Amino acid sequence: MREQINAALKQSTLDKNKRKVSTLRLINAAILDRDIAARGAGRDPVSDEDILEILTKMIRQRLESAKTYEEGNRLDLAEQELEEIAIIKAFLPAQLDEDEVRSACADLVKETNAKGLRDIGRCMQTLKSRYQGRMDFGKASTVVKGLLS
Repeated sequence: MREQINAALKQSTLDKNKRKVSTLRLINAAILDRDIAARGAGRDPVSDEDILEILTKMIRQRLESAKTYEEGNRLDLAEQELEEIAIIKAFLPAQLDEDEVRSACADLVKETNAKGLRDIGRCMQTLKSRYQGRMDFGKASTVVKGLLS
């Protein structure tokens, strides 16, 4: 993934696409921060799964910012955040739709033999390991709660 991001950064620089260049630099900075933290703790540099987690977090932050800007009637800033989200999403795998999320949750509940609400954490942990970057875990949590209650 690092190579993809760096190649996109080079191309964006050549294309003089300022928004994309700045967003890709922010992504690289977030990855580098995580690498430095891992190195300080004696771990390996971040993996592709960690990068997916970073990108997902960046999207979530931008959605919150865009909502705040819209409430504050700063539509120009909200639009900027949405443009950054589109750039970041280009590096994520295809997202599962609602039916696929429901199906995956139902299969997992059967597979893990989950019985009650106390098993939600175990189910969500398994979903996160299998579908990192491909599923909205907030929605998935709601589906799992519905299945287990």
